[in-house]
Amino acid sequence: MQITEIRVHLRSEDKLKAFVTVTFDGCFVVRNMKIIEGNKGLILCMPSRKLPNGTYKDVAHPITVDYRKFLEDNILQAYEAEVKKGTLPGTGHPDDA
Repeated sequence: MQITEIRVHLRSEDKLKAFVTVTFDGCFVVRNMKIIEGNKGLILCMPSRKLPNGTYKDVAHPITVDYRKFLEDNILQAYEAEVKKGTLPGTGHPDDA
C-alpha cells in the first residue's frame, strides 16, 4: 500500500499541531489523524472515537510496527515541510473546508 497524498492542516493550539489526511493508492483516504506535541516530541495519533466508558479506541491504525514507522516518518516529514512553508494554521476543522 503506497501513500499517494498527505495533506497537513496546521493548527495553532498548544499541544495539537496539525490534522492530517492521508490517501493510499489513490483510492482510500484516512482523515483526522493528529500530530500532537508529547513529552518526548511529536506523536502521530490515529483517528479514534470515544467509547461510552470515556476511553478512546482507534478507528483505523497500522497493524505492523514497520508500517507504523513508515507512516509516521512520511507524515512527520510532510508536517515539517508544511511548517517550513510558514503557512498560517487554520482556524477550523479540516473537514469544514
